[in-house]
Amino acid sequence: MVATDASVCRAALVAFRAGLYACFDRRADALFELVDAVLTVEGPVDSLVELSQEKVFRRGHGALYDALACGDLDVEQLAGLIASSWQPADDGPVKIAVDTSAWPRPDAVTSAGLCHCYTSCRCDGSRKTIPGWPFSFAAGLEWGASSWTALLDAVRIGPDDDATVVTVAQIGNVLARLEEAGTLARRPAPVFTFDSGYDLTRITYLAERDGLGVQVLGRVRSDRVFYAPAPKGRKDGRPGRPKRHGSRFELSKPASLPAPTQRLRGQNPRYGEVMVSAWHGLHQKLSRQAGWTGFEGVLPVVAGTVIRIQVERLPGNRAPEDLWLWHTAPPGIVFDLDLLWKTYLRRFDVEHTFRLLKSSLGWTAPQIRTPQQGERWTWLILAAHAQLRLAKTLTTDLRRPWEKTIPAGRSMTPGRVRRGFRNLRRHLGTPASRPKTTTPGPGRPKGSTRPPRTRYPVGKKKSTVDILKARKQALKG
Repeated sequence: MVATDASVCRAALVAFRAGLYACFDRRADALFELVDAVLTVEGPVDSLVELSQEKVFRRGHGALYDALACGDLDVEQLAGLIASSWQPADDGPVKIAVDTSAWPRPDAVTSAGLCHCYTSCRCDGSRKTIPGWPFSFAAGLEWGASSWTALLDAVRIGPDDDATVVTVAQIGNVLARLEEAGTLARRPAPVFTFDSGYDLTRITYLAERDGLGVQVLGRVRSDRVFYAPAPKGRKDGRPGRPKRHGSRFELSKPASLPAPTQRLRGQNPRYGEVMVSAWHGLHQKLSRQAGWTGFEGVLPVVAGTVIRIQVERLPGNRAPEDLWLWHTAPPGIVFDLDLLWKTYLRRFDVEHTFRLLKSSLGWTAPQIRTPQQGERWTWLILAAHAQLRLAKTLTTDLRRPWEKTIPAGRSMTPGRVRRGFRNLRRHLGTPASRPKTTTPGPGRPKGSTRPPRTRYPVGKKKSTVDILKARKQALKG
């Protein structure tokens, strides 16, 4: 039985590699071997050109840069291939985390599409942002203590993009690929989880408008104010417009909150006693600013469920604080409080994935110039991560003497799988062709110089006036 499972996993990995090669339109051999170099290099990837020294990359360093600059890959085909390679082990709703991670480019003044990104890199007391390329990732989540996720999509957010609109479009694309792969068959509506900073109300409104049929679960700040449903009619019986909002629900004053609609208690070995409470039918009062600027008609009332998580203790002897979530679901979906709060805790697994991408796979290591090259490199990293996920039961644990032994029944971490991928790759083969014999080109003519490159400003967040002017110009056009 074990041998059969291993052969099935090996066949799935070989098929994925063949499908990956078919996704490359130009410079296919160099792009494919570049992914193999990322997977087989000893230690973390800290330089792009050093990958050309790997045995699996049978071409020169010029071919490596030429592949990123002039290569082409079918993003939609590759995204569909990655989506079809992931099947959740449980039978519940598919759980997907959406989060943004920045590629810092503080000194790339000749690179276009830079935005002010929030990151812990090179931020001083007066500057909390850094120029870079922000990417929105969608990652499939699993149950259990694990650092594995399934990266399904990556979209670069430009300086003129509406982050909420980009996020909703990304949700729609991921859903379409999972439906085509049959992952969503006979399952409840998928749950998309977000951290604080996302406009959950607007995401829910746009998702309902587009008919996506997803559950939205995200963290809200503890100073938010929600409102109960408005009472029907006026209390005094006088004519006039009825109220649109009911009583205030202030998260900063938990002692004044009414009794919860639903409550759940339990024990957790990591957090001690856990109490989860839920209040249904609450909404936020919207105003015509930020994403709702220029909204035509009456602002909508988007009702959802406020969830409060209280724990007895936190790791590291930290003082526990209340965690507030907000959840919405399509009509007919059964509200499962136990599933929702555990799903949000699994969202933190994507942080381990970001650390792997940056510290080991070298997602932010290349000093490339154009955002198109950055997007191409990002999808190569997603393809490499998908191969690690498919190979987690095929590689041998090359444990260092100072590392702990992985308990029985637990899968190896992505870092240890990558450590053994070099030996596994020898038995997988490669669809890439051998390089042709070439001669060096003539190079740049003597005495010629290259003109200075164009410098681009870092994109700034647009004000309400700028948004209104842009919309008026679009309507006139």
